[in-house]
Amino acid sequence: MIVMTVDQRASTTRGDLVPQVLELLARRTHARDGAAVTGLERPFERTVGDEVQAVLAGEDGARLAVDVAADLLRDGGWTVGVGVGAVDQPLPPSSREAAGPAFVRARAAVEQAKGRGSAVPLAVVGSDDEPAATISADAQALLRLLGAVAARRSDAGWEAVDTLAAHTGSNAPQRATAEALGVSEQAVSQRLRTALWAEESATRPLAARLLRAADTAATARDTDDEESVDE
Repeated sequence: MIVMTVDQRASTTRGDLVPQVLELLARRTHARDGAAVTGLERPFERTVGDEVQAVLAGEDGARLAVDVAADLLRDGGWTVGVGVGAVDQPLPPSSREAAGPAFVRARAAVEQAKGRGSAVPLAVVGSDDEPAATISADAQALLRLLGAVAARRSDAGWEAVDTLAAHTGSNAPQRATAEALGVSEQAVSQRLRTALWAEESATRPLAARLLRAADTAATARDTDDEESVDE
């Protein structure tokens, strides 16, 4: 499974922003009727202090994890740790009560993400054994790249991207975006090119597949280790 542990940055100077981020994450992970989207095993909740945590699973969970990470990195006030692998079963109702390798790795990932080695405060941790370790590192590298692209996007770029997303159901989304913004379609296209929107859109599914592969590899290794202990 995929465990996301998220820690607020500079909480002593910014105050407690957990209630606000939980609202943001609830909108991302729940439908309008309040039902959890597919892939969310346990919803985001405050675990301790200014940390929140959730459990995700499967291909849908991997896609959701990428979207959530992108939201948090865009906000800029959070350190994102992603741990993959097995969890102790049965999974309790609250992630605060859960345990297992994926939870330990999520904690390690948060600490790694706080380091100064990367401008993007995100880390992915899986099994130390190969090929699981390399796959986790690949997923981390791609997610950090997506975070770096978002961090360098201008306000005008975000305006175009957000408005386009709000009009994805229309027959001509870029035209609808241009009308909503009061600019030409050419101007919208230019903003989207500068924002690297097409490149980000094409890369997110790859990041999700890598994260899913990292989870599969780590879980397989954890299962082998558990069977060895039982023997």
